[in-house]
Amino acid sequence: MGWVVLGLIVVVVVWLIMTYNGLVAMRQRVNQAFADIDVQLKQRHDLIPNLVETVKGYATHEKETFDAVIKARNQAQAATGPHDQAVAEQQLTGAVGRLLALGEAYPDLKASANFQQLQQDLGNVEDKLAAARRFFNNAVSEFNAAIQAFPAVFFAPQMGFSPREFFDVGEETRKQIEVAPTVKF
Repeated sequence: MGWVVLGLIVVVVVWLIMTYNGLVAMRQRVNQAFADIDVQLKQRHDLIPNLVETVKGYATHEKETFDAVIKARNQAQAATGPHDQAVAEQQLTGAVGRLLALGEAYPDLKASANFQQLQQDLGNVEDKLAAARRFFNNAVSEFNAAIQAFPAVFFAPQMGFSPREFFDVGEETRKQIEVAPTVKF
């Protein structure tokens, strides 16, 4: 009888260790995914001043657009946490979109090889950033599900595991995004 109890205790301890290690691995995957987003955001933030300077050479009287892009970039760099970063990056995306639209108004700019290369680089970074966000949100989803699942739900909070926040733009920004833009000719 004593061996059965000892065997049962060993099984429970091994199971707890495996569960804990699994949660630690998932938490690290979430942290790595967030770091991957940071890398892509840094690359994006580094491209934007080059893009602004290129456009300035062709469209010197578009100061309001340039200022909006720089302000949005600075806010995005200062944002902390997934939600704040998502909102700031959404504003930056809108400002950069307005900057890129200037290419249509200035044919010389649109034909510039430097402008075209910067547009292509920015597009590549945006694609990588979207993939990094999807990976992060997937890792957060798996981690949150694991700490809320039975039986980890009983001991995960005591061991320092708490739900993580998704990289989400939030309800207010989502309402703005879902509204179709108006186009005036």
